[in-house]
Amino acid sequence: MNTITLNIGGMTCGGCVSSVTKVLENLNGVEKADVSLENAHAVITYDADKIQTAALIEAVEDAGFDASL
Repeated sequence: MNTITLNIGGMTCGGCVSSVTKVLENLNGVEKADVSLENAHAVITYDADKIQTAALIEAVEDAGFDASL
């Protein structure tokens, strides 16, 4: 398993944190996503053989938030 930290922009409340967490954890290959409103980031544990970093960023952006390394 790999771990990556993505910077997440556009989160303003706990509901946003829940949305980002759900979007990430529903992706095939993602084991866990710890999303922090205070730090504006997500620490994601994932299987690099099943999903690439670009797909993680795209999923967050498709949910209406900004994401970057």
